[in-house]
Amino acid sequence: MYLADRRSASSSAASPVERPPGPDRRPGRRAAAAVPSTVLVLGTVSLITDISSEMVTAVLPLYLVAELGLSPLGFGVLDGLYNGVSALVRLVGGRLSDRGGGGGHKAVAVVGYGLSALCKPLLLMVHSLPLIGAVLAVDRTGKGLRTAPRDAMISLAAEPATRGRAFGVHRAMDTAGALCGPLVAFVLLRVAAEGYDAVFTVSFCVAVLGVVVLLLFVPGRAARAAERAPAERNPAAERTTPVERTTVAESTTAAEGTAERATAGARTPVRALLGRPEVRRLTGCAVLLGLTTISDSFLYLTLQRRLDLPGAWFPLLPLGTAAAFLLLAVPLGAIADRIGRRRLFLAGHLALLCAYGLLLAPLSGGTVLVCAVLALHGSFYAATDGVLAAATADAVPEHVRGSGLAVVQTGQTAARFLCSLTFGAVWTAWGDHTAILAAAIGLALAAAVSARLLRRVGAPSPLNSPPEQAS
Repeated sequence: MYLADRRSASSSAASPVERPPGPDRRPGRRAAAAVPSTVLVLGTVSLITDISSEMVTAVLPLYLVAELGLSPLGFGVLDGLYNGVSALVRLVGGRLSDRGGGGGHKAVAVVGYGLSALCKPLLLMVHSLPLIGAVLAVDRTGKGLRTAPRDAMISLAAEPATRGRAFGVHRAMDTAGALCGPLVAFVLLRVAAEGYDAVFTVSFCVAVLGVVVLLLFVPGRAARAAERAPAERNPAAERTTPVERTTVAESTTAAEGTAERATAGARTPVRALLGRPEVRRLTGCAVLLGLTTISDSFLYLTLQRRLDLPGAWFPLLPLGTAAAFLLLAVPLGAIADRIGRRRLFLAGHLALLCAYGLLLAPLSGGTVLVCAVLALHGSFYAATDGVLAAATADAVPEHVRGSGLAVVQTGQTAARFLCSLTFGAVWTAWGDHTAILAAAIGLALAAAVSARLLRRVGAPSPLNSPPEQAS
């Protein structure tokens, strides 16, 4: 290598015109490189799909409680099923995508998005609670299958040091769809004679469009961040000749192919992933905090009952959460890259605790209260959703990235499933005020324990990104 460097240096000095160009340090180029095209396309798919899913989600609580007369406990069971099924299949989705190698992530994601799309027209055909529950279970199966592979593709495409920003951009695009979905549902309920049927039909058409975009524009095997623009991160590469660079690239490709085949033969089980201290602590904290995170539907029902809002305005409540999420997802993702993702994850739950406090406080002024609660709710999601995925991606190897993300997400979703059941039971027995008070006390305790657990993380492994080393 020393002789090669001397030959490269002397030839560069003799003919400066042939010197390989250095990295482009213009700010615009750096900003563009921070968000790979794969992330943007996946964000577009999520945007379209969220328009479809949020159209249904925005009207479903009121439809079940007001139209079908479901009790809070019954709704808690159905809402818990809605989230619990997703938890059961996330590990399956992560494992299947890892078994398929680089192309497995897209294949499993397509199946997941396709299942959810097929469920939309089925809602037109079922009118009893058991059948509605079955359709929602299949829909959540699709979501559980696609989430870990999609996040794995994002983490593999993004630089480790800007992974929080990449997830923030994706979540912002996802939330833009969540912002549009309730608006479309609101308009359809007001103008269509059969409002709910119109919502379900349009939702299906939009969901199919999302699957088409995924099939046509997302690459079968997302390019890893380490494979893009090596000269920009490795100045030594600029001192090698084109022949040497070609030889090194071929050797690297062969080595990676051998490594992938080796990992394909030796699968990492869930127990091995939980044996990693970082993954175990992140999963434990996600479970603890998930046990005290009430579902969005219960939060909106609480606001609707407290302010006695007309039913036609109910679909607009998620817009406040989505707007705050959309505005804050990218900046908070960038902040997480700088100050540490675990810190911001905990700070997001403190914002949720403040939202609980406002719901409990005897405050007047309905509009101000709604805006404050929804802004805090959106801030909670912006500081936790993509940030947890980015922190998990730092803690697991690439060849089991899907499984590692699924382990943490499954723990969190299963905990929220139990929270929905418990919250609905407490609301039915003692009222919504007591239920929210219990959730607030539990969240404060869980946040304190989680802060202690995450502070005990020792020296980071080489898989952790530089910003995480400071957290």
